[in-house]
Amino acid sequence: MHKKKAVVSNENVLQKYFVDIRTIPLLSFSEELELSKRIQRGDTSARKRLIEANLRLVVKIARTFSGVDASLMDLIQEGNIGLMRAAEKYDHLKNVRFSTYANWWIRQSISRYLANKCRAIRLPHRKEELFRKIQKACHVLSQNLMRKPSISEIADELGVPVEEIAGIINITNGPLSLEADAGDVESMSLMDLHEDYTYSPERAFMQKSFETDTHCYLNHLKDREKRILMYRYQLNGGERHTLKTIGDKMGISPETVRQIELRALRKMRDHVDPSWRSGYVEAI
Repeated sequence: MHKKKAVVSNENVLQKYFVDIRTIPLLSFSEELELSKRIQRGDTSARKRLIEANLRLVVKIARTFSGVDASLMDLIQEGNIGLMRAAEKYDHLKNVRFSTYANWWIRQSISRYLANKCRAIRLPHRKEELFRKIQKACHVLSQNLMRKPSISEIADELGVPVEEIAGIINITNGPLSLEADAGDVESMSLMDLHEDYTYSPERAFMQKSFETDTHCYLNHLKDREKRILMYRYQLNGGERHTLKTIGDKMGISPETVRQIELRALRKMRDHVDPSWRSGYVEAI
């Protein structure tokens, strides 16, 4: 009887929550950008407005996780944590809709909650660290191979015996399959259940912008300066070269390479928009 009352009570709370958030007006793109500017100036009321206007987005995403061993209320609460994180990080300079940006943070927060909830076995610190390396290798290899990697490919990437990789996956994932598709808990894959630290929409967007701008700024340099920066910062997609390697290629000393590199970076910084300068300097 008590359990039935609790279920009814939770349903009533959810229904009231749904009614309440439906009354909150949605935001236009220009309003989102303006709120972002205010948030960056420390305006807490603007942050609250941005969050409240997107509570329906969290509900919509949380419902896509139906079938897992968690209540919709719990999923919404965890999704709201991701929404709050997104509101803090949203930047009007990216010129993207907040819903597009927040979607990843909301899903990530819910997935992390499910991972912690579903994993019954806690790992020792060393194995936990190895598991995170396995997870990162999964995502890197997936991007390079354009498919999910095998356990042997992950082992080769990390330089760890296949048996040890398989053992960690079995412990952390239990009956779950590395090759399974996303869906309910029984069919989630390793990469679906555990938080992916290898991708951030904020970082990806900024990185792309920096790459585009950097190639434009290179045109302000002399040929030798440009070549050195291309070698040093992988701007041509190749390996990052040491000062000595570059010196050997160009027939000059490593110290000369260093001096030219510093001079080239100063020139490039002089052409960077002041509003982007801190991020650009960090990227380069």
